[in-house]
Amino acid sequence: MPQRVPWLREFHTGQGSEGTLVMFPHAGGSASSFRAYSAALSPRFRVLCVQYPGRQDRVRDALVDDVRELARGVAADLARLDDRPPAFFGHSMGAVIAFEAARLLQEATGRGPARLFASGRAAPARPARSTAPLVHLMSDADLTAHLRQSTATDPRVAADADLLKSILPPLRSDYRAVETYHCPPGRRIACPVTVLVGDQDPLVPLENAAAWSEHTSAHCELLTFPGGDHFYLLPSHDRVIEVIIDRLGRAPAPAAADGNGRSTRHVQP
Repeated sequence: MPQRVPWLREFHTGQGSEGTLVMFPHAGGSASSFRAYSAALSPRFRVLCVQYPGRQDRVRDALVDDVRELARGVAADLARLDDRPPAFFGHSMGAVIAFEAARLLQEATGRGPARLFASGRAAPARPARSTAPLVHLMSDADLTAHLRQSTATDPRVAADADLLKSILPPLRSDYRAVETYHCPPGRRIACPVTVLVGDQDPLVPLENAAAWSEHTSAHCELLTFPGGDHFYLLPSHDRVIEVIIDRLGRAPAPAAADGNGRSTRHVQP
């Protein structure tokens, strides 16, 4: 029987005295997408970055095109941690995988994450704005063009036709996972949720980002980054780091009586 490949990567070993943060990449992303965040946060937190199958050191692993199956893989590794409950940070597709992993941990162990940072993603029961046709149904040529136009694609990658071609299978698989994902309204987790979104994100209307409050029985806040698009994380790196440190240093806010504790706040990058 082949050896099971772990889903979590730890790029920097720090003190980790303030807890553990698990980071879930976007569609087409990999664990190394968060290497800079790991470097900045590791002196205070243990930072674990999720590595989805079919890329980098898991290039030979079969692709997984279902959000809940991806969440099960991550949750199985997280259940083995002896640490106090970690916090989750997921961007775009990673936010709903983190949400489903939180639900699985909550059901299996009776404790979910300490906090969920849901970045650049509409609430689970709300669809993100999409292009037509759906990305996972695009031709290879159109998918390549989509990659080249993305603000998250390294210009060196965009200029390398062979490298772009190698990225297409995991990217298509990820988009199939997120574009076929469905969450029933009212499905909740018990931890606080911090929603982060660029106020010019073409994929995430602010009202759909705010609707994360419908998916937690604890406090939910919406932080908007003026001038930020879907990958606001890149230019707003330092401000996002400050938000993570600040929120993880706070005592959890009490659950609202109606399970809808949303507050809205504009954060300057």
